[in-house]
Amino acid sequence: MTFSLFCSRSSTKADGLTPAVLRFQRGFSLVEVAVVTAIVLLLAIIGIPAIGNYLVENKVPKVGEELARFVLHTQVNASSGSAEPYNAITTASFARMVGDSGLFSVSGADATTVVAHGLGTDGVVSVQAEDLGAAFSISLSNVSHVACPSIASIMQRVSKTMTVAGVTIKDASTPYSAIETESECEHGDVNDFVFIAG
Repeated sequence: MTFSLFCSRSSTKADGLTPAVLRFQRGFSLVEVAVVTAIVLLLAIIGIPAIGNYLVENKVPKVGEELARFVLHTQVNASSGSAEPYNAITTASFARMVGDSGLFSVSGADATTVVAHGLGTDGVVSVQAEDLGAAFSISLSNVSHVACPSIASIMQRVSKTMTVAGVTIKDASTPYSAIETESECEHGDVNDFVFIAG
């Protein structure tokens, strides 16, 4: 009876393992592992922002549709004949309409309602009355440069006035221009929009 567990191998040929087979079965060297790890990290550094931008870009049409639907819904249901039909409109009004859509993240209630839009880091939507209730505005903060021209293109159909970063891109005397809007969009999640309807 032999105790092979405690004995070291003295001959590989007896076990059928030749030096060529042993070389083939060896593991990866530290250098090979480091090179593969560096390549994977490089791909991750390049790929993760591109994936994030792709996800934001895909949200824009749905978010824009919900915003435009809110504008049209609010205009249709406004008090006709009143000089200030939008006097009571708030962010909570918007939150009640889009809370179940899954596109926006709603937190808080009534006066403390916060609606996140997902088109940029920490971006929120706020709604308030303008011109003493004769109109209302929808403001989007921290919109990504990827979403900037597209959301403006969708909202220009239902807005009388639009600004990005404080610059008017549409009003009664300024026709909407996609090229001008794109030139006003800054790189990063830093673009603030105000859409006025009524």
